[in-house]
Amino acid sequence: MSVARPLRLLRLGASLMFASLLLGGCTLIGANGADAEYTIALLLPESKTARYEAYDRPFFEAKVAELCPKCEVIYANADQDPVKQQQQAESAFAQGISVLVLDPVDSSAAVTIVAAAQSRKVPVISYDRLIGSPELAFWVSFDNEKVGSLQGKALIERLAADGLSSGNIAMINGSPTDNNSRLFKKGAHNVIDGSAFTVVAEFDTPDWSPDKAQEWMASQVTQFGNSLVGVYAANDATAGGAIAALKAGGVMPLPPVTGQDAELTAIQRIVSGDQYMTIYKDFKREAEIAATHAVALLNGKTLVGQSEETNGIPTTLLSPVIVTIDNIMETVVADGLYTVEQICTTEYAQACASAGIQ
Repeated sequence: MSVARPLRLLRLGASLMFASLLLGGCTLIGANGADAEYTIALLLPESKTARYEAYDRPFFEAKVAELCPKCEVIYANADQDPVKQQQQAESAFAQGISVLVLDPVDSSAAVTIVAAAQSRKVPVISYDRLIGSPELAFWVSFDNEKVGSLQGKALIERLAADGLSSGNIAMINGSPTDNNSRLFKKGAHNVIDGSAFTVVAEFDTPDWSPDKAQEWMASQVTQFGNSLVGVYAANDATAGGAIAALKAGGVMPLPPVTGQDAELTAIQRIVSGDQYMTIYKDFKREAEIAATHAVALLNGKTLVGQSEETNGIPTTLLSPVIVTIDNIMETVVADGLYTVEQICTTEYAQACASAGIQ
């Protein structure tokens, strides 16, 4: 069944829900009643995952510019360093920001940033990863436990379709400092642990590093070799590292490998058969919701229309979608994330044609 229509309906419903936040336009009035140009800080956690620089930042900045031409976005990327992110936050405060949109490197350590923001009366929007503080204005993300359960379900169903009823699985989880990783891991275990397949080795990948995932996977290939029937990888970057290690270790055929984020290289690996699946998350919608709320907070408006709460924090969780070779056209292509030309370069042209991607 095509998922394109449900995705578009989700966008439409969210757009209608958040439109009320913008009533009254984008005139920014300072304490003295004069027009003021307010600033929003967007602090993202790392650049090893392609999504942040390629999608989250430009989508967020474009939406703020659309809603509030006078607004300035101060941007910084912490390169997976919580100390650096703390320094970036302090720099943003020193520049007089009015709203902070923060995707934390370390969900616990970022509590101190929220406390500093509170002392300056700067509202904080927790972006993608939930910060471990109750003093948040809003949290926007995806149903992250569902992400893990979808990954686990897709892997187990693929193994069953391949005629396997049991076997060994290796799990490559995300960074231990990322709260989302804990939820992905929980969701995946809920499915895999209830199956007849056995997790024989498991790794929490520091900094979401594909190099560290590859190094660990290489050691598992040495130990388990072709007895591994499946690999759970929490995202596409770690999946790429795992696949490189499997190939270097001579594992043939490659076992099905999961992923997340629908990176272009992952879609191409799915086309070529090296990676089984990924999770598509609508980064554009996520970034636009965060930008809409940031502008609303600048205007002193109360966030309305929130049907969800997390520990008392107004929350919007978007729905993740499984992508396999069978629905690339109906998901990432239909939604404009990639064109066929971007996916089907010369190296992948024949595989694309065989899969009906054209």
